[in-house]
Amino acid sequence: MPNDPTLGEVMRRLDDVRQDLKEDLRELGTRLDGKVSMERYELEKLARDDAQRLLADRVAAIEAARETEQEQKRAEAQKLTDRRAADRRLVLTALVAPVLLLLLTVYIQTRGAGA
Repeated sequence: MPNDPTLGEVMRRLDDVRQDLKEDLRELGTRLDGKVSMERYELEKLARDDAQRLLADRVAAIEAARETEQEQKRAEAQKLTDRRAADRRLVLTALVAPVLLLLLTVYIQTRGAGA
């Protein structure tokens, strides 16, 4: 019976197995504590989706504001161009036309005095 373990040796081996099992259960418990419950996962997912949607809405609002600003700039540039054209017409009518009429009057008077 030299191959049979003694009772003390069997007890030590059982104690070692029990200690290993306790360590494995502790490790498993630690790993499970690190896991997130499905409810919490769903809530975090919903919060993340809401944040992404809000960010997308904010980006869309910023883009719309930029487009509106560009349209206003184009409209102001068009108004400025129209105003310049109106000023040129005004200069022509206010300054050049009276000078031409004066020259025409002088010409007619000199032709009439010579006849």
